[in-house]
Amino acid sequence: MANTSSAKKNVRKMERKTAVNKARRSMVRSTLRKVEDALAAGNKADAQAALKVAEPAMMRAVSKGVYHKNTAARKISRLSQRVKALA
Repeated sequence: MANTSSAKKNVRKMERKTAVNKARRSMVRSTLRKVEDALAAGNKADAQAALKVAEPAMMRAVSKGVYHKNTAARKISRLSQRVKALA
């Protein structure tokens, strides 16, 4: 439990930042899920379109500190390989 006024303020700030980061993470997961669904359906055009949306969303989350840069790069790389392999 926070005792000082500055500690209480930090708790309030963390709650706001946590909510924002949670929303960002959820949005990124949704875009990645759309790519996965298109891959599962075997629809290359939809998969490519979804990947075009997912990649900048993922990198935006990296710049905001939600994901690590290497994690995002790895996920995008693996997804793009799968989209490319879809024929």
